[in-house]
Amino acid sequence: MVIRIGNNSLQLIVGDITKQTTDAIVNAANGSLLGGGGVDGAIHRASGPELLEECKQIRKEQLKGEYLPTGEAVITKGYRLPAKYVIHTVGPIWTGEGIDEKKKLLANCYINSLNLAKSYNLNSISFPSISTGVYRFPIDLASEIAIESIVNFLQTNIFGDVVLTLFTQNDYNIYFQAAQKIIKTNSNTLDS
Repeated sequence: MVIRIGNNSLQLIVGDITKQTTDAIVNAANGSLLGGGGVDGAIHRASGPELLEECKQIRKEQLKGEYLPTGEAVITKGYRLPAKYVIHTVGPIWTGEGIDEKKKLLANCYINSLNLAKSYNLNSISFPSISTGVYRFPIDLASEIAIESIVNFLQTNIFGDVVLTLFTQNDYNIYFQAAQKIIKTNSNTLDS
């Protein structure tokens, strides 16, 4: 599925985020930036040990030893990945409590990543489904937040191409339905 938004596009695909050739890919990182499971571990493995070293430098210098806060984003080189950059963002952990705050933090993951990519003059970015794995954010809700955040950004910015790279066909189907709903709501400003 490809949605045209002005001169920008939003595409949904099933694929491996580590194989994407966009200018940047987004890592659903943990706050330590030291790698982990799921998407985070896959990106660290595919990029090589240099990524971990740069992440350690960011923790030391930019974050003053602290963890990257939920919803914020930092950028590193892509090293051995096809993408030139990796944007690391920390999604919220779903507990069923503080739902409005969790929704806002998840939206911030997408918005802050897009703003960071734009500040580096990047024209394309690939996102995974942030927080829907081990962080247990309900994918139905997460898909709506992701697509709405991206669409709102693309409606007000000249950027380029955004790809939602979904791990399974089931994830794609859920995001596709969310996109259909948002297209219907914004039918005056979007072309699909």
